[in-house]
Amino acid sequence: MLSIARWLMIAVVFTTANNVLAGANKFAAGPEIKNYGQHANVQQDLVFNNKTKFKIAFDIGEQGKAGAINRKIETLARFINMHVANGIAAENIELALVVHGKAGFDLMKTELYQEKFQQNNANTELLTQLMKNRVEIYLCGQSAAYYDINNEMLQPGIKMALSAMTAHAVLQSEGYSLNPF
Repeated sequence: MLSIARWLMIAVVFTTANNVLAGANKFAAGPEIKNYGQHANVQQDLVFNNKTKFKIAFDIGEQGKAGAINRKIETLARFINMHVANGIAAENIELALVVHGKAGFDLMKTELYQEKFQQNNANTELLTQLMKNRVEIYLCGQSAAYYDINNEMLQPGIKMALSAMTAHAVLQSEGYSLNPF
């Protein structure tokens, strides 16, 4: 026979689990990048107008799980989608992604990624969609050299920087702010 305390604990667990699952249903991808960047509609207190311009550099050094989307890269799709959904013109969003460390492997061409990890590179389409939405993607040349990644191994459109530090310094001089992850 279960005690009242145990029944209450079981009820709390089931109630909490249902609330967590219900919250996930509030997220949707799009409108700009259709299959990535899920976001929720939020009643917000920080107000911006539809003429607001964003110029932001994101930084990642952590590789995603082999064969899975790197969620840090997907954050850029989320940023674009949620702001376009809230009235910001896509043209007013300028993003850059600076990649270093083992995250550089997520930028590799599909066939080379497949050779190295025996998995498909789930980031290929996401990176293509980001670049179609004017996201500039830079790989740290120092990390690339360390991990034996060269320009020819990168997906088309991805650029090599001297270093991640250099990329951030140049982007900051061009008016980009750094988004802390």
